[in-house]
Amino acid sequence: MESLQSFADSFPAALQWLAVMLVGAIPFVESYGGAVLGIVVGVPTPVAILAAIIGNVIAMSLTVWIASSLRATATARKKVAAGISAETDDEPQTPEPSRGKQRIRQLFDRFGVPGVSVLGQWALPSHLTAPTLVGFGASRNSVIVWQTVGIILWGVTFGVLATAGVNLVMR
Repeated sequence: MESLQSFADSFPAALQWLAVMLVGAIPFVESYGGAVLGIVVGVPTPVAILAAIIGNVIAMSLTVWIASSLRATATARKKVAAGISAETDDEPQTPEPSRGKQRIRQLFDRFGVPGVSVLGQWALPSHLTAPTLVGFGASRNSVIVWQTVGIILWGVTFGVLATAGVNLVMR
C-alpha cells in the first residue's frame, strides 16, 4: 500500500484523481482500496471515490468484454468440434476447475449474478469474478451492470469509512 501511496503522491495535486483512477483499476485494490488511498493522500472524498469507481469499472468491463469474446469463440469451436468428434467418437478431456472457480460456481448457482457481483467482491476481485461469470454463461451486460453496482457499493462504503477514520485521526 505504501508504494501505491507513493505513486499517487508523485502526481501533481490537480492530477491525483488520475492516480486514484489507475490504482482503482488494479485487481485486489479495486474501488474500495483506491477510494481509501485517494482519501489518505488528500484527494477530496467525492473525487477519490468517483475516480476509484471509474477506474475499477473500466478495468472490469474490459475483462468482461475479453471473456465474452473468448467464450463466443470457444463455444463456436466446440460446436464445430462436436460435429467432428461425433464421427470419430473422441471425447475431449476437460481439466478439473480450480477451487476458486468451483466456489464462484457454487455462489453463482445459489445467488445468481447479482449476489456474486455484490457479495463476491468481499473474497475475489471483480477482475476475476466478472469474466468467470461470463464463462459460466451469464449475460455480459448483466454482469457489467451488477458488477458496477457492487463496485459502487464497496467504493462508497470504504470511502465513507476512510473519511471517518481520517477525520477521527485529525482531531
